[in-house]
Amino acid sequence: MSTRKLPIGIQDFSYLREEGYIYVDKTAFIYDLVTNGKPYFLSRPRRFGKSLLITTLEAYFMGKKELFHGLAIEKLEKDWIEYPVLKFSLAGGEFTTENGLKDALRSCLFDFEEKYDLPHDDSTLPVRFKNALKNANERTRRRVAVLVDEYDNPLLKNIGGSAEQDEENRALYKGFFAVLKDCDAYLRFVLFTGVTKFSKVSIFSDLNQLQDISMHPKYAEICGITQSELETTFSPEIDEMAEANKMTREECLEKLKRFYDGYKFCAECENIYNPFSLINAFSSKKFGKFWFGTGTPTFLVKRLNEMGFNPQQFSDGSLYASEDEITDYRPDNPDIVPLLYQSGYLTLKEYDEDFESFTLAYPNEEVKYGFTQSLTPVYLNCDKPLDVRNFGRDIKTANTDSLRNRFTALFANLPYPAKPSDSVLERDFQNVVYLVFLLLGQFVKVEQHSAKGRADCIVETEEYVYVFEFKRDGTVEDALSQIDAQGYAKPYEADERKLIKIGAVFSSEERTLSDWLVGE
Repeated sequence: MSTRKLPIGIQDFSYLREEGYIYVDKTAFIYDLVTNGKPYFLSRPRRFGKSLLITTLEAYFMGKKELFHGLAIEKLEKDWIEYPVLKFSLAGGEFTTENGLKDALRSCLFDFEEKYDLPHDDSTLPVRFKNALKNANERTRRRVAVLVDEYDNPLLKNIGGSAEQDEENRALYKGFFAVLKDCDAYLRFVLFTGVTKFSKVSIFSDLNQLQDISMHPKYAEICGITQSELETTFSPEIDEMAEANKMTREECLEKLKRFYDGYKFCAECENIYNPFSLINAFSSKKFGKFWFGTGTPTFLVKRLNEMGFNPQQFSDGSLYASEDEITDYRPDNPDIVPLLYQSGYLTLKEYDEDFESFTLAYPNEEVKYGFTQSLTPVYLNCDKPLDVRNFGRDIKTANTDSLRNRFTALFANLPYPAKPSDSVLERDFQNVVYLVFLLLGQFVKVEQHSAKGRADCIVETEEYVYVFEFKRDGTVEDALSQIDAQGYAKPYEADERKLIKIGAVFSSEERTLSDWLVGE
């Protein structure tokens, strides 16, 4: 049994190294950043290692050579010069109140002034910021490294809240970080990290010298874990997890890939594993929804529903965006895809050179099923996320009467609009069918709306094969006839499993499942 220490929730590089936790060596990227440029911006989803990157840079600029023993940068860096470091930690804080952001910035400046024995300035925050940089440069005779962790958190916290407070926070940013543009003589290095790149926040309009490396191929692997890093750094943990789940090592690696891999941050780069989920999986020896469980995207789900967004687009290959569209986010943008990508709910899949656009989809099964479950209370008008395990039990036991009752109950939950249109009726009907069967894919094999000329859904268990045909209005006899006429069941007729055909009809007038017929 391994006794190696997994860094769950540890974001401080110094503590991680001093206490002997496992560290995936990213220091070659650090050296490249600090020697080849100065002002940078990096966007990555939450819990993806941005804070650890910031504290690694902090330790490097503070000259803590001993912490980097045995790492790549130890052979690359020869000088190990100590520089003053001004770090803004904005990952936590109360930013929905009048002075929340002001107090956070003021606290960071105060700590910096105390650390380097600088005068405490009573000027406005932008002036105090500029004076702190100048005074530190003069006192230490070294330029300052400015590190801003989760710069966008104060803005994200106000989405859907007070428009007045949101505007106040934006205005404060406009004056505060714009100072950096005139302080080049005092700066050794600048890095902003965040989830989103708000194009209307002035650090990107006024401070336009920031190099956005979020989709730069050279830095695609700076956060997260690659396949090679997984298999070399965590080899003992893979073996232990395989044993705990009665799998071979190869089976365990394949399931880890399906659950946690799949993030892609440029057109031609390797897929990246979610580090938070991977480490938690090794600790618990379970394949859980660890990353998704740390935060429910309530405002995203509500906005998707308000837009009439079809959730099938998340997995049917119909979401497209250019690089410019997915790297710049504006709260007033009617297209929510950029925010879904930057937040980690979508990722890049394929790049079309002719149209200079990416296809986007779910990165992996953790996000696919976690996000789908979060959609169900709003899209299906339920009190809580839909638990499809009872649907799965009915399918595994061929209890078609119970299965019908469950679908009938879901359709009955749908709200009745004052002026229902055909498009709304069709959308609501399809959403029920789609979301149920998508979630069922966690427990049984589901092939759903795979192509024109195929059944609405095919579900396979060890004993049964189900062929479903759902219709809005019409008759169940027509639905079953379509299964036979189109040959939907033919690939399974020689199968030793029992073949069950189900025709179901949704009534537009009654907004319910009006008929259901089972054929064998």
